[in-house]
Amino acid sequence: MFLSRLVTTAKQFSTSAISSFPKLKTHSGTKKRWRALSNGKFKRAHAAHSHLNVTKRPGRKNALCQTAYSSGAQTPTLKKLMPYA
Repeated sequence: MFLSRLVTTAKQFSTSAISSFPKLKTHSGTKKRWRALSNGKFKRAHAAHSHLNVTKRPGRKNALCQTAYSSGAQTPTLKKLMPYA
């Protein structure tokens, strides 16, 4: 009885509502720091680029300015933390 009522109410919203339950949550710290690329990897910005710059050499500042990409070991972990990216 309950299951048939659940199926009929689920069909009002989506045909695959029961098969996609439960939804996976995206890790909020990861989604703030990483962006997904079309090739399956992720990119992020370097930290420590915008403050305390007097003591940093220009070459170090230029290196911190460039984009960092996920390594082969990081990518599977990031895909678990961001399942819909």
